[in-house]
Amino acid sequence: MKKVTGIGGVFFKCKDPKKTTEWYQKHLGLETNPYGASFDWYQEADSATKASTQWTPFAENTKYFDPSTKDFMINYRVENLVALVEELKKEGVTIVDEIETYDYGKFVHIIDLEGNKVELWEPINNN
Repeated sequence: MKKVTGIGGVFFKCKDPKKTTEWYQKHLGLETNPYGASFDWYQEADSATKASTQWTPFAENTKYFDPSTKDFMINYRVENLVALVEELKKEGVTIVDEIETYDYGKFVHIIDLEGNKVELWEPINNN
């Protein structure tokens, strides 16, 4: 079973997400949006299947990364999230919440061996 197909996003805590986003836009040229910035790419060479990786600064007091105490969280793109969660449960991996489905994909959070919260994302139509 293929587990991770790429990085779906990099999220980190900061004192002022708006100013941080503006700084990256001004100094590094990120094309920002209300969620941070998206980096579009293609899944394979000569592929017409477009994908993206999200970059998002969060407020330093966000509870979104809980129960992890770390200042970052990585989102991994995966295939067949339901089957993967079942496999992870059998392997004793801590599953933080239930799978949630949105118009852009399915999500669930797990905890790695160092206590980092990890977000798993199965994009809709693998985009």
